[in-house]
Amino acid sequence: MILIVGGAGYIGSHINKELTKQGYQTVVFDNLSSGKKELVKWGEFFEGDLGKIETIREVFKKYPIEAVLHFAAFKAVGESVTDPQKYYKNNVANTLNLFEVMKENGVNKFIFSSSAATFGEPQYIPIDEKHPTNPINPYGETKLIVEHIMRDYDKAYGMRYISLRYFNACGADLDADVGEWPGSSSNLIPLVLDAAIGRREDIKVFGNDYETPDGTCVRDYIHVTDLAEAHVLALKKLLDGGNSEVFNLGNGKGFSVKEVIEAAKKVTGIDFKVTMVERRAGDPPVLVADATKAKEVLGWKPQYADLETIVSSAWKWHRLVSSFLANS
Repeated sequence: MILIVGGAGYIGSHINKELTKQGYQTVVFDNLSSGKKELVKWGEFFEGDLGKIETIREVFKKYPIEAVLHFAAFKAVGESVTDPQKYYKNNVANTLNLFEVMKENGVNKFIFSSSAATFGEPQYIPIDEKHPTNPINPYGETKLIVEHIMRDYDKAYGMRYISLRYFNACGADLDADVGEWPGSSSNLIPLVLDAAIGRREDIKVFGNDYETPDGTCVRDYIHVTDLAEAHVLALKKLLDGGNSEVFNLGNGKGFSVKEVIEAAKKVTGIDFKVTMVERRAGDPPVLVADATKAKEVLGWKPQYADLETIVSSAWKWHRLVSSFLANS
């Protein structure tokens, strides 16, 4: 049985589908503070909270857990700056609770949802795993701290782990079974689609004077289904006795904010309002991944790197859920 902590959320729900498709039995552990029970469509569900260690012990007692995948972190960068205690408590202290119960039960295989935020300001592009890690916000710090803890637990207790550093997760399941819940995200593509569907009056572009081809920031967008496939490959590696590793996950190419907006206008057929505003502090002009290691070691290959495919899948899900919410 594979335990998916935070499996009622955006990324966790896609991983749940992919694991089930490939024959794994799963149990989702989630407190539903941001996750949605509607997204738990496969496996078992256990409502619990990493901040309450007894609920973690209960799920390990009820199910024969073989490995753990962890997606239960808070991830809003701005909020992590204004309320760091919330982030250190949930993302670090609560993860230690999970590690304690894993150790008690002899479970030593762990897949961690990390982030490109561990790198901080890029010193070179594309960013590979050897790039220095120097987070510029508490969110990135919490991810890096957990990576350091995992390294120490591996040496001391034999806990094998794979840390997957995502760049910009996006899109939705191509069958529209699961996706990013409208109104719950600060990511660009859902916000753009909110503008298209009328939930927002406009989409704000933070700066158009960067040293990029069109003046707007360039980011590496990775389809969530490709992300899910990488997690399954990482799990297989650990279950087959593989050693601990860190991998970057991205397409290796970037799209600008303007390109994303134009793709959304083309896909939706809606000419929504775009407002140019001042730059945000701490936004690097370009963030693009070098995912060569994941391709070579895990045999991973992104299948949905085309921007229109990414936006189309997100739009299909966005309309479906927006209609459901409007009629419920």
